[in-house]
Amino acid sequence: MTAVPLATAPAPTTPARGLVRQLLRDSGYVVFGLPLALVGFVLAIAGIALSAALLVTTLGLPVLAGTLYVARALADLERLRLPAVLRQPRVRPVYLAPEPRSGYWRRILTPMRDPQSWLDLLHAVIKLVVTLPTFVLVLVWWALAVTGTLYGAYDWAIPRGPGDQDLSQLLGMGDGTGARVALNTSIGLFALLTLPLVARACARIQGGLARSLLTGVAEMRQRITTLEDQKRAAVSAEASALRRLERDIHDGPQQRLVRLAMDLSRARQQLAADPEAAGRTLDEAVAQTRETLDELRALSRGIAPPILVDRGLPSALAALAARALVPTELLVDDELGTAAGRLEPALESTAYFVVAEALTNVAKHSRAAACRVEVTRKVGRLEITVADDGVGGAHLAKGHGLSGIADRVRAVGGTLEVDSPAGGPTRIHAELPR
Repeated sequence: MTAVPLATAPAPTTPARGLVRQLLRDSGYVVFGLPLALVGFVLAIAGIALSAALLVTTLGLPVLAGTLYVARALADLERLRLPAVLRQPRVRPVYLAPEPRSGYWRRILTPMRDPQSWLDLLHAVIKLVVTLPTFVLVLVWWALAVTGTLYGAYDWAIPRGPGDQDLSQLLGMGDGTGARVALNTSIGLFALLTLPLVARACARIQGGLARSLLTGVAEMRQRITTLEDQKRAAVSAEASALRRLERDIHDGPQQRLVRLAMDLSRARQQLAADPEAAGRTLDEAVAQTRETLDELRALSRGIAPPILVDRGLPSALAALAARALVPTELLVDDELGTAAGRLEPALESTAYFVVAEALTNVAKHSRAAACRVEVTRKVGRLEITVADDGVGGAHLAKGHGLSGIADRVRAVGGTLEVDSPAGGPTRIHAELPR
């Protein structure tokens, strides 16, 4: 692959620094989780009790609705803290919202009809049960790590009476200062070495509870929505491909085959009366046959190009660039053509058609003088960039060539971005998961 200049990358984080950062994040998450849990528990229990006491009056339901909104605010605060621990993007559920012209009581009852509101309230009530023991464990482990490792520096300052016994004496290690310092320092070093694991485990326990109650349903709904969108995109892409194939066959090979049949019928009629005319007609029929075969080969390349199956994506894209009407510079990761680096057939086919459709769009609409195609393999994804110096104005509206690319990309769970201001240039960037 031809080298291209890249932006200066930030200095890599050393493993030790990353471990310390994660330890501080986990510890901060656990420690600050306790006051939030106390506030949430007190407000939730007080709100539930007050709404239950006032339920016989008209004030019970508004108090309960206010309690649910408070629990929602605390849940949103917890969702803001989760990404640092779970290393996942923030997910917020879509809550039920009252209609613009809803009445007072309909607005009051809206949060009560939302299952996520009750999950937020449940989290506010039971979070303290999980937060309190994890908070104590992390705090004790930090105290053991700090006081134990530094024990030798302040042992002399600890007052001791005549009858006092240290842990080293109870364990039979002797009553000397060396035994006492060695035992406490060993405990401190053990706590210090295991502190990242303990803090991580406690943070994951708290985060797991929050994720299951506060974002689990939202993640499931988002996943279902994504799968439905991919299914619709796949159906749309296949339907568009079939319509284009039917149109190409009808406008190309079918018309030529009809003319071929007519030429052969005319030649048979001319054969007895005018052999020379019949020969010329047969020559035209042979030419029609060759042109039909050429068009059928072109159609087969559009359906499933043999070079893609036999030689891989780099060779198939090189053939595309060579046939492109606009001069095209191609930069492809050579690893994609090796046996070990080849992608799955479905992903290779999608990448091929993305480039093919983009180059077709460049040739038809861009009025560009040059085009650049770059395909790079990154961790967990394949990036495709097609850029030209044309007049711009490309967009993803239905009925345009790029809408087919968008459907194919969404069908495999990828993303497509089009940057094409009026006057150009145009840049199409697709990311396909692998």
